[in-house]
Amino acid sequence: MLASLKLLTSLWLLLWLRLDNVPGQAVENKPVTEDCLECLCETMSGCNATEICVNGACGIFRITEGYWVEGGQLTLPNETPLSERAFTNCVNQPLCAANTIQSYMYKHGQDCNGDDHIDCLDFGALHKLGNLKCRGELPYIFAKVFNSCLKGKERQAQNADQTPNQVKIKDQSST
Repeated sequence: MLASLKLLTSLWLLLWLRLDNVPGQAVENKPVTEDCLECLCETMSGCNATEICVNGACGIFRITEGYWVEGGQLTLPNETPLSERAFTNCVNQPLCAANTIQSYMYKHGQDCNGDDHIDCLDFGALHKLGNLKCRGELPYIFAKVFNSCLKGKERQAQNADQTPNQVKIKDQSST
């Protein structure tokens, strides 16, 4: 039963992630793949949307208000960043939350693990530790769940004859 609930939540997330032209939520540069977003969701909350906020971190990605601000203060349609509930409304809605992550990662994307490219492993560290501490050590449970999810995605990609889950964002040497 729990596995089918997680599958439904993942399918729901994918549906929302494919809707790119919703007013107030559009993000042009999206360095984070759908697989990576799914693993962030799975690691942060088990993709369980029933718990709205936990210790100030909200939604299926457990985004904090500071992260939301750094991610561009995205809002739902007909809402402004100044509205009292703009933060919680956005991060509790999967598309707005995913776009907040995309915006944050585009802005702060960096090679956190020193392997000379920016990929989902770096995005996981950025999401959990923040842009100033992403080179630090990830909590054991986070790393275990996140890496397991990514390995599962790699196996699925190999079975489907796809390319690895790796993306390159803005050229760091020109800044």
